[in-house]
This record gives sequence, structure tokens and C-alpha cells, in this order.
Amino acid sequence: MKSRGAKSGRGVGRVSKGSGNVFADLGLANPEQELLKARLTLQIHSILKESGMTQVEMAKILGVRQPRVSLLTRNRAGNFSVGRLMEFLTALRRDVEITVRPSRKAHGELAVVLG
Repeated sequence: MKSRGAKSGRGVGRVSKGSGNVFADLGLANPEQELLKARLTLQIHSILKESGMTQVEMAKILGVRQPRVSLLTRNRAGNFSVGRLMEFLTALRRDVEITVRPSRKAHGELAVVLG
């Protein structure tokens, strides 16, 4: 991250250019996995919002209790694994594809591509 001084009304502050992954910028463990979970959760959240169903109805479809659906409606992945989030998407009638290919970088990346 690059930092530079920035003037504000209260004095000097710091402005940092992010890496593109807020989880890495915050120094969290497994930042790529956390970003992937956040993107999958956002997709689930969008589907739940557009469906018009109650959280109880959604819980039945997803096979979880209502409080867990409440987490998803607030864009919180909680303790859900990437695999479980993908299972939720398939239960919500979405296809999920996993593509593995050689990377041009020293370390591969995880991504969510919407189709």
C-alpha cells in the first residue's frame, strides 16, 4: 500500500491506496479466501433480496435456521465455508462453475465471475 499525507479540516491524515483486497489490507489471515466468501455472500444476498421470500422460507430452501439466513441478508459469511456458500447458490437455482487454469503470476488467484 502506498501512503501519502492528506490535509483535512482537522489536521494531517493518512490516505492509503488499497491493494484491491480489503482483507489483505487489514492484515487478515487468508485474505483471498475471505474476499471470495464476501463475493459469494453478496450474490446470495442479492438473490434473497430479489426473491421476496421470507427468511424462514429461505431457511427451508437452504437447509439452515432463520438466524443463519439473517446473516446472509446482512452480507455476513460468518463461519460458512466457500463450499457451503456454493451449495447455497445451487439450492437457489444458480449454476456454479469452477475453472482451474495456469496462472501468469507467481501465485494463483480466486475469483467470482458473474454470467
